[in-house]
Amino acid sequence: MIGRLNHVAIAVQDLAAASAKYRDTLGAEVSAPLPLPEHGVMTVFITLPNSKIELIAPLGENSPIAKFLERSPEGGVHHICYEVENIRAARDQLKSKGARVLGDGEPKIGAHGKPVLFLHPKDFNGTLIEIEEV
Repeated sequence: MIGRLNHVAIAVQDLAAASAKYRDTLGAEVSAPLPLPEHGVMTVFITLPNSKIELIAPLGENSPIAKFLERSPEGGVHHICYEVENIRAARDQLKSKGARVLGDGEPKIGAHGKPVLFLHPKDFNGTLIEIEEV
């Protein structure tokens, strides 16, 4: 069902500082910041030859990333995103196998302009999983 790894998301307190570290220290190509108010985050993508790293910072007071950063002030890996061919079919198959889909279960448009869903970390060894339709 899952396809290739799309990205690994890292939560950060300061998006500009984290972007500069990846750009200036690692020589990475870093995108312009993109606000995603529906998801409560500001994001940038770091392009790698075989995948991406997403840096995410809180956007607004009710950001789910703010809660993550309260528990882990230094930041850290927030989620892993896998590609799927058909997000609704993948959702239905995952639910039939006992996986919990977060939110209302309906896909939202993510940072790449494609439908995304998140799966409960307790169902995947403590890892928040995002699935994105390709």
